Amino acid sequence: MSVRLDPDATLLAITEKWPETVAVFVAQGFPQMGDEEKRRAFGGAISLRQATALKKLDLDAFLDLLNTAVEDDDAADVVSQNGEKPLRVMGLLPCPVRIPLEEAFAEFAESYHDRTGRNIQTEFQAASVGASWMEEHVNSIDDPEEFPDLFISAGFETFFDPKGIGKFRDAFADRTPYEHFNPSFDNLGLRDPSGRYAIISVVPAVFLVNTNELGDGEMPRTWGDLLEPRFEQRVSLPVGDFDLFSGILLDIRRRYGDEGVRKLGRSLLESLHPAQMVKVGSRPKAPLVTIMPYFFTRMAQPGSPMQAVWPEDGAILSPIFLLAKKSGGEALQPVIDFFCSKEVGEVLAIKGLFPSTNPEVDNGLQSENSFSWLGWDWIEKTDIAAEIKECEALFEEGRETV
Repeated sequence: MSVRLDPDATLLAITEKWPETVAVFVAQGFPQMGDEEKRRAFGGAISLRQATALKKLDLDAFLDLLNTAVEDDDAADVVSQNGEKPLRVMGLLPCPVRIPLEEAFAEFAESYHDRTGRNIQTEFQAASVGASWMEEHVNSIDDPEEFPDLFISAGFETFFDPKGIGKFRDAFADRTPYEHFNPSFDNLGLRDPSGRYAIISVVPAVFLVNTNELGDGEMPRTWGDLLEPRFEQRVSLPVGDFDLFSGILLDIRRRYGDEGVRKLGRSLLESLHPAQMVKVGSRPKAPLVTIMPYFFTRMAQPGSPMQAVWPEDGAILSPIFLLAKKSGGEALQPVIDFFCSKEVGEVLAIKGLFPSTNPEVDNGLQSENSFSWLGWDWIEKTDIAAEIKECEALFEEGRETV
């Protein structure tokens, strides 16, 4: 039965009655709602109507989001018309492609129901709310049966940490419908040889160089260049993008050892969101180089001093994983096929500049656009969660020496 929330109820009252709405508030610009203490202080003092007015948000649209979250949660316990529980699909979608992917999947889910009589319960969040949402909705799961049938997200630590999703790794199966990956990844060994983790796309990290700051200096072309003394306190890093930042730290340590990570720490001037960096121009003490997802380089305006550089030794990548439970059976295969399809691959590759593994997609890359990948052998023999913590400590050591 449809639920209609009271717009004059306090945020606290809404979240206490429907805990599933907490993630909506966090995703829509109320991060304090993700913390219980702050939720009680802030949420108990303001109504939904007041909160949306404060943020200049459309009240009716916000109500629709909340109602959908409540109804989707209720649907989890309702069997479909064929007597089966809905398939559960969850994940964090990269911000640049979240809306088109959600719209395409909603259309697919409707046609899937028409064909099979089975519902699909979905919960997608923007990758920007990743850490808090993952902690509340994914890392807290102890029973593999409670894990969603299909989960999609970028990242490293959570996927391999035995305290996180990694504890369920034997419950997953790579059921990618194509035998060979896109030629963009030839000889990279990106496919999981154990047949558990499917990768449908990647987030490449590249450089955006401020040529005003560079002056007559030599253009940085490799990751090793950024570790040189001339780049100390001249680089902006995506520290807030945990998935990509962790991937960068791991790759630098693998290639350049502990001192390489310390040098990277010494290079840090500040952490900026890529959308901020492309606008800084020639302001005082602007970063000379910003490391960012490839997507954001397209925001640099023609004639601006910001120049994109694809590292000659490979863009460090953060994989976008598609985890499918073996227990999902054949009913799950059409959903897997959707996310692995050429249609979705083109959304990722063209709208998001996240190169797709689908072999039919034109990723728009040049032959010299190579990648740097940790490799499955390295991943299998490494405690990645511990490795990331060690890298973070080394990075901080480097920062403290400048």
